[in-house]
Amino acid sequence: MVSGGLLPNTPPVNVLVVIVATGFIWLGSSWLEQAAEHLSAYYGLPAVVQGSIVVAVGSSFPELASAVFTALDGTFDMGVGAIVGSAIFNILVIPAFSGIASDGHLETNRTIVYKEAQFYMIAVSAMVVTFALAVIYVPVPGGPDLVGRLTRPLVSIPLLLYGLYVFIQWQDVSDHDAPDAPDNISVGREWLRLAAGLAVILIAVEQLVGGVESIGHTFGIPEFLAGVTIVAAATSLPDALVSVRTAKADKSITSLGNVLGSNTFDLLVAIPVGVLIVGSAAVDFAMAVPMLGVLTLATVLLFTFLRTDLSVTGVEAYTLLAAYALFVAWVVAETVGATHLIKGV
Repeated sequence: MVSGGLLPNTPPVNVLVVIVATGFIWLGSSWLEQAAEHLSAYYGLPAVVQGSIVVAVGSSFPELASAVFTALDGTFDMGVGAIVGSAIFNILVIPAFSGIASDGHLETNRTIVYKEAQFYMIAVSAMVVTFALAVIYVPVPGGPDLVGRLTRPLVSIPLLLYGLYVFIQWQDVSDHDAPDAPDNISVGREWLRLAAGLAVILIAVEQLVGGVESIGHTFGIPEFLAGVTIVAAATSLPDALVSVRTAKADKSITSLGNVLGSNTFDLLVAIPVGVLIVGSAAVDFAMAVPMLGVLTLATVLLFTFLRTDLSVTGVEAYTLLAAYALFVAWVVAETVGATHLIKGV
């Protein structure tokens, strides 16, 4: 319920709640990410691990919270849509903005291309397989075709895969020769800032989900598409700010590691955690898979740009933005009924 029922449930109020909640998500995420960055420096983590694990998990906490709240609220399709939409935003928009912010030349390396990007492509495939297994083995009785129920045993597949990812990163940490810890970092204060950021994000995301759900009911927007667009854009804002800031500071490896690590966490952890909490959740395979197909194409496009001369040029950055604009136009066309490529919309 939006604002605990204290405000009237009208479209203008719901839009205001979404805007204010997005602002608080940005505030909480900035606290969380600053704390994660300082703690990474204090504990001497390498740049790629800092970006793909610590900062990525921190900036992905809004998506994790949205998956949990939508699962508890019985609108899990919105949570899945938010995570897939956020992943598409992260893959296309954030590297583009980061490339533009770094004067049109975002440097990368073979570790990002051959480990982070390829593992992320495996994560996308793992989620498609998990959704397919839900439809095949746990179909919803009497429900629409291609609607399956994700169960705790099924979501253990992506969780185990993320465990492998963490193990690989831990191997990198064990081989890393860390510099001396900075003297100006207060570890206790940074842990308190991290906890405060988590609390603010939890409250803000709960209000965001309620506001978007009300807007969707008012205008007849399907839950999945509302998640792909509104919730995804709001929860992706922290990722965008972190990656652009690090790119401007000539930390392109951390910037790209944050993008790919954040998406890997969203797919392999955020969705399964929502299911683990509620026990099971229905997912519409007919709506989710076309979006995962778009995500796959977006990943292939970014992978190609990253591998070409190990950098993202200005032209490639604007190409990524154009691809995202085309995706948004298609989602709008599906919502208003101009196209019918997604079944059930």
